[in-house]
Amino acid sequence: MSTFLPARPVSRYPVPALDTLPEDVRARILEVQEKAGFVPNIFVALAHRPDEFRAFFAYHDALMLREGGLSKAEREMIVVATSGANDCLYCIVAHGAILRVYAKDPLVADQVAINYRRADITPRQKAMLAFALKVALRSHELGSDDFEALAAHGFSAEDAWDIGAIAAYFAMSNRMADLMGLRPNEQFYLLGRLPRESRPPVAPTPISKGRRGRK
Repeated sequence: MSTFLPARPVSRYPVPALDTLPEDVRARILEVQEKAGFVPNIFVALAHRPDEFRAFFAYHDALMLREGGLSKAEREMIVVATSGANDCLYCIVAHGAILRVYAKDPLVADQVAINYRRADITPRQKAMLAFALKVALRSHELGSDDFEALAAHGFSAEDAWDIGAIAAYFAMSNRMADLMGLRPNEQFYLLGRLPRESRPPVAPTPISKGRRGRK
């Protein structure tokens, strides 16, 4: 007899069919599917409200894709550490996978999610995460000394903005994921741990490729 639990829904809110979505939302989802090989559940769940989908991913891209003093892996470290502090299953699993890929390290995401102070990362990165966690959990306590601690590790004032903005944005994202009851895609669990050819097949998130969406 199977010991696996029955399949659970992606979100506690309705997940719209792809062919019912506005054209720009539909195009973004298909672009992600083409690049990743699957559609992360956050895309189909937020498509329930297209205006919020657009705003959410516009700010995501502004923070996570901009040039600056933080590497892509460091930006994902912030997401994983703060999501761990907020107990957000979806963001820990999804962004832990992205961190493993960017860092080319199958261990670092688990370490950062559980206790960044003991993780195999640099003192500079630990200072970055200490600041990020303070923004995420105790932003009312921020003071000049926190910015000075970052500066001592070579971070500029603009870098501090990036660190804090990512922490703040994903604190919101963590809460939205919990609100929706968002479940991580199974593909995320092995991403960055095993070569693609070694990963077992998993069922994709069901999306329809019917008629063109409305504008």
